[in-house]
Amino acid sequence: MPAYDKGDIQRRMHGAVEALKHDLGGLRTGRASTSLIEPVTVEVYGAHMPINQVASISAPEPRMLSVQVWDRSNVGAVEKAIRSAGLGLNPITDGTTLRLPIPDLTEERRKELAKLVGQYAEKAKIAVRNVRRDGMESLKADEKKHEIAEDERKRRETEVQKLTDETIKEIDATAAAKEKEILQK
Repeated sequence: MPAYDKGDIQRRMHGAVEALKHDLGGLRTGRASTSLIEPVTVEVYGAHMPINQVASISAPEPRMLSVQVWDRSNVGAVEKAIRSAGLGLNPITDGTTLRLPIPDLTEERRKELAKLVGQYAEKAKIAVRNVRRDGMESLKADEKKHEIAEDERKRRETEVQKLTDETIKEIDATAAAKEKEILQK
């Protein structure tokens, strides 16, 4: 059975792009986005749980997030988790609702976030290159086991390289759009 699987390679490369989009969703751009606090975990009932499992999150205004905690006894834990998440947000508690005003980004913070976008993009590109390497190695293994001929291996290697180039282009475009979003006031 051939080791090379084009569908698996496409899926894994697409996964790297999706992971990048998820990472970038957590970066603050000055606009309220529920994805900003989704990575926050809250210590409740003796366990660490994602914030969206103890509260509902909404963005009622462009510069305000609202966190509606379901169980009144968890309000303090949710507030503490948001404050200690390093997002620069200060919750205002109102009963079981926490309001999170989104402060303006300083120029320095914008540049830091833009750098972070670059780091996330590079991480995604490395993941894609690793998938390409795995694909190339499995093609060589298939040829060595005489399951495919040399010209077939070369044709498929070109296919893998084309997939890699397209995926890297998509990563660059995604990162550039996020960087532009962060840097504009």
